[in-house]
Parts: sequence; structure tokens; C-alpha cells
Amino acid sequence: MRKGLKPLFIVAACCLAIWGLISYKQPKLYHSQSYVFGTLVDISIYGEPEQRAKVLSNHILQDFQQLHQQLHAWKPTTDNQASELGALNAAFASGKPVQISPRMAEILLDATRLSRQSDGLFNPSIGHLIGAWGFQRDEFSAVNIDTALITQLVKANPSMSEIVIKNNTAYSKNPKLKLDLGGYAKGYALDQAIDYLRKQQVHNALINIGGNIIALGQHDDKPWRVGIQHPRKPGAIASLDLDDGWAIGTSGDYQRYFMLGGKRYCHIIDPRTGYPVQHTQAVTVLIPPQAAHSTQAGVLSDVASKPIFIAPLANKAEMAAAMGVQHYMVIDQAAQVYITPAMQTKLTWLDTDLKKHLHAQPTAQH
Repeated sequence: MRKGLKPLFIVAACCLAIWGLISYKQPKLYHSQSYVFGTLVDISIYGEPEQRAKVLSNHILQDFQQLHQQLHAWKPTTDNQASELGALNAAFASGKPVQISPRMAEILLDATRLSRQSDGLFNPSIGHLIGAWGFQRDEFSAVNIDTALITQLVKANPSMSEIVIKNNTAYSKNPKLKLDLGGYAKGYALDQAIDYLRKQQVHNALINIGGNIIALGQHDDKPWRVGIQHPRKPGAIASLDLDDGWAIGTSGDYQRYFMLGGKRYCHIIDPRTGYPVQHTQAVTVLIPPQAAHSTQAGVLSDVASKPIFIAPLANKAEMAAAMGVQHYMVIDQAAQVYITPAMQTKLTWLDTDLKKHLHAQPTAQH
């Protein structure tokens, strides 16, 4: 019996994605879609006049686009200037300080704290490794694996702690440090959008950025309902109610990946080895509202699933505890699904063919 997970339920399945189970025919529901952060963005606002909901939705999408341009790791902005993150990475490579915006400073400080919390498994400073595997482009295809380059980049050992922020400037003494905030930006955008809607006195909305979802209020007289979709074929295997302020997100190997030699190489890279993780297919986390002046639910729904995904099965419970996550679901490479009791209570199973078994495992050893 493998050690490291608290008592869990286990079911047979493949990996998961978050799938919205929303009926857009309900009265007073305004729905809009766009494409930002390299993924589909879906905004639903309930109970507001259509014109006001449209204005609010457009404002959120414009904010998302600005954030996307600010934090893009490898594309210039629309005026062919480097993004703020691109300029920051160029400064890191040269060893010179560069001025940064207050928002960038806020993001870097929060991401650094979360990286430390994850013992470095969440590490946005491995942008060079992400690029070496071909995941800093719009289309993904197999790459020639440069083992020497990967070894060199791992040996450089970039970390968020090597970023120095002082007097509105930032620099790093490690020229191999290159930021890629793709595992943070969507969650940050969710939190910014919900904060904006609350300030605008909007009571009910659901925002979905490529499977990272956050809820405000409810839909009509019921909570917003989302589902967990089978990633290899259509159809949801389970649904859950997403209460006010809660967020949900999945990290998986089924959207950003390529196949080579019969193996799947996904975009989630273990910074300790420099290679994509292959022992896990997906991790889904459910995050409740967080205290003021701390990392919010949207960011945690985006970030926390990554270190849990990267950690071996025996250490996933310990990593989840380190990230403050009680509700999570793991699918390993053998298509076995591990669910914490807290997460199990939230789910309504839709796939009647799934066989569920209570699977007891010892508490993670410290």
C-alpha cells in the first residue's frame, strides 16, 4: 500500500477537466465569451439588466486582455513592444534592474510566497525550461529533447527567491531566471474580476477561464453548478455546486501536450528534473473564500493544483496540506482517481458505470 495519502475514495477513470453545466436559457442570464490567456473565457452574469451586464462583461474582458498583454512571457504587445514581463525577463538576462508596475510587484511577491510554500514545486522562474519543451508557442508539436540543455537549465536552479524587488525596480543575479506566469495569471484574473463585480454591486456571476472557475452568489435560487468532464471523451462524470466565493481548477496532461515515442509530454514540468510529469494525469482542487489580504481563491485554484500534480503520489497529501487544500482529486497514470473525503461530499456522480471503493491509506509521514 502506497503511503502519503489520507483515507481516500478511489474510482477508475481517466483524467479530468472542468466542464460548465450551465443552462443559458434561464431568465435574466447574460452570457458572453471571448478568447484570452490562450483559452476560452466565459462570463455569466445573472439578475442584471442586459445592457448593464454587457457593459460589465466588456469591462472584465478588457481588463483580462490588458493583463494578458502585461504578463505574456513570449509575445510582444499589440504595438510590437515587449510585454512588461518580457522586459523584466530581458533585464534578468542582462543582470540590470528594471522599473516595474505596482501590480507586477504584487504578483511577484505573492508568487514567490506560494513558491516557497510549495517547496519550489510551483516555480514560475523556469521559463527557459518551458520554452525548451516547446510550450511557449500557440501550437504544440513534438520537439527534439535536448538532454544537455535540460541538464544545464536544471543546474542553473532558478528560483523566485532570486528576484529582488526594491524601490519599484526588480532584478536578479541569476541570468537563467526567466518568468512564465501561465500557472498564476488566470487565477489572478478571476480574483480581479470578482472584486470588480462586488464593487459594482453585482450579486450573481460565474467566470470561467479555460476551466478555472469562480462563483459569485448563485444562479436564480440555486448555487452555480459546474461539472468534471472526462478528458478523453465527451460527457461529465460528476457535478458539484460552486458556492459564493468558491473557485475550482484543474491541472492536467490533456490540453497542452505532445506525443513522442508513444509517451505523452505535458506542459507541467518538474523543476527538479526538468522533465514533464508523467506519473499523474490530472489534479482538481476546490478552494473556499480566503481571508482578506491573503492569496485569494482564484489564484489558489490556479496555483495549488501544480505542486500537487508534480509531487509523487505518496507525497500529494502532504503537498496539499502545505498549500492549505482540503478538497482535491487526483488521477494517477493508471487512471485511478483519488478523492479526499472533503471533496467526495461535494460531488454528485453522473457516470453510473464508475466503481467507487473506500481506499484507506496511512497519513503522510513528516
